[in-house]
Amino acid sequence: MKNWIPFLNSGPVVSVVRLQGAIGMAGRGALNDTTLAPLLERAFRRGKPAAVALEINSPGGSPVQSSLIGARVRRLSEETGVPVLAFVEDVAASGGYWIASAADEIHVDDSSILGSIGVISASFGAHVFLTRQGIERRVHTAGQSKSMLDPFRPESEEDVARLERLLGQLHQTFIAQVKARRGSKLAEDPALFTGEIWLGRSAVEVGLADGVGHLVPVLKARFGDKVKFRRYGPRRRLLPKLGLSMAQEVLSGIEERAAFARFGL
Repeated sequence: MKNWIPFLNSGPVVSVVRLQGAIGMAGRGALNDTTLAPLLERAFRRGKPAAVALEINSPGGSPVQSSLIGARVRRLSEETGVPVLAFVEDVAASGGYWIASAADEIHVDDSSILGSIGVISASFGAHVFLTRQGIERRVHTAGQSKSMLDPFRPESEEDVARLERLLGQLHQTFIAQVKARRGSKLAEDPALFTGEIWLGRSAVEVGLADGVGHLVPVLKARFGDKVKFRRYGPRRRLLPKLGLSMAQEVLSGIEERAAFARFGL
């Protein structure tokens, strides 16, 4: 009946899920699997959408949360038969690219930053400062590796070797994910898995993305001018709670800005 009444034929619907910020951070609108699970469920299952579009603007973060979110996107896409298109804004780097790779297609702006397929661990060393201040560090453990890379002790070769081994394993997992999703699209570029980054059109040339294009025109070209967009995003509290919660929001904001700053953003 609906197809016979012109004003009821409203055209296909595309669900749009915005993924903004560092992955795994605490605070409002955090990108983690627990927060995103109900949003993604509704985006894929509500009203049989023609596609799900992911708006991605993330410098990365937790490898585990990136993996969980990417796996959920693939699982829902396969269960519902709904294709996924990712649209990168400023950056989809490291874990942000991991999630983008879960899509069937990746579209970018000419100035989008993609890649950083690598793993990083950063800390500090304060043992010299403690010594100068006459402060004695006392640590007691059961298990010789329990205090690995304690920033208040000098680095040991064994700790560094252990860390490098763990980072190498995480890196190989990341590489396997990208190869599994992008496959033959990837160029034979020796820099591809070194943590290097590429801008939009160059990312297309090395196979990290499929084309240069923005969400609305790309989806209108795909589904017609009558396509409708149904947006999903985390609910934000009007007023954050005082005390510890507010302090956590501030710290999370600083950490997130630092993550974006690595890419000049």
